[in-house]
Amino acid sequence: MSIYWNRRTRGLSPYVPGEQPQQRKFIKLNTNENPYPPSPLVIEAIHQAATDSLRLYPDPACTELRQAIADKYGIKPEQVFAGNGSDEVLACAFASLFMPVTDKADTTVLETSGRSRYDACPILFPDITYSFYPVYADLWSVPYRTIPLTEDFAINGEAYKIPSGGVVIANPNAPTGQALSREDILSLVQFQEDDNNRVVIVDEAYIDFATIPGVESVVSHIPDHPNLLVIHTLSKSASLAGLRVGFAMGNEELIMGLCRIRDSFNSYTLDRLALAGATAAILDSPYYEAMNKRVIATRERVAAALIAMGIEVIPSSANFVFIRSPEKTGATFFSALRDRGILVRHFDKPRIGDYLRVSMGTDAEMDVFQEQCREIIMKPAPQNAQGIL
Repeated sequence: MSIYWNRRTRGLSPYVPGEQPQQRKFIKLNTNENPYPPSPLVIEAIHQAATDSLRLYPDPACTELRQAIADKYGIKPEQVFAGNGSDEVLACAFASLFMPVTDKADTTVLETSGRSRYDACPILFPDITYSFYPVYADLWSVPYRTIPLTEDFAINGEAYKIPSGGVVIANPNAPTGQALSREDILSLVQFQEDDNNRVVIVDEAYIDFATIPGVESVVSHIPDHPNLLVIHTLSKSASLAGLRVGFAMGNEELIMGLCRIRDSFNSYTLDRLALAGATAAILDSPYYEAMNKRVIATRERVAAALIAMGIEVIPSSANFVFIRSPEKTGATFFSALRDRGILVRHFDKPRIGDYLRVSMGTDAEMDVFQEQCREIIMKPAPQNAQGIL
């Protein structure tokens, strides 16, 4: 704490990212990065953009990138917002679309309900999900309520059909990897539109790794739902975590709201190199579709091998698996893997403290991971001097 911090700063509990080791070499399976390189067209585009034009500011409207995204998803450029990673996009969405509890001066009446815009209705998101959601809610003074996942870590879409300040759903969810069907998502969106007139944010960071029938993006339904905002990132399925590009898609009014927030603190959120690389990535769908099929195949192979060892594996639609050892606590399993040079993610939180999230690496890396898991599970527990456990 510092005497120079204001009340908001003192009250925050910031997001803690996964470990990024700088010295020791690890097999890094802890931050859901793609194990394969970005498209060669991306590297070439960045090289071509690295000219003396870097002395000039980038296009604040991200025009070329937004047009490429619009063309890919069959929407209008005015329905696309680009930002410095999906985290920044989420920050702008929370700030522009959800009502802060302190905003008592806003008494706009909603014609559909006859109540004021300022009713202390919390936004809703799962109790186990991307841990940046409560951080942003606290940052912007947005009240929230968490909805428990089911016993098998599934999202119960019906539980979100209640009065609220809005809804945020990661689909597939993190860190569990479970996903709702498109029909379930759209049913929730329709309820919040008809009965509540509130925004539903669908965070589809991992949707390109989903293979279960019916689990797919809801981007194509944006024209039918003015309250639907879909957020994507190039960090996972486009192998560009180091470039920091994300985008939101929704109706023009929602996008304008995000732009108003962005332009109130930084109009130039994407630099020239990021814009060039991201545009090339959007245009090279065939490369990424083939690459992500490899990730999916690895996930299925690893899941089957872990289950054969007796390890619990939650069914995943993402580029990671959520696992639990019947023999080890989550903290013990995590430490044993780290000691053997393998980084995974452990969340020391209620309900999931004994689980680990394991990102998919290359096949060679995952072979090492599986072997180390086998040795850890089979290794006998230490004994005291009398040989008693």
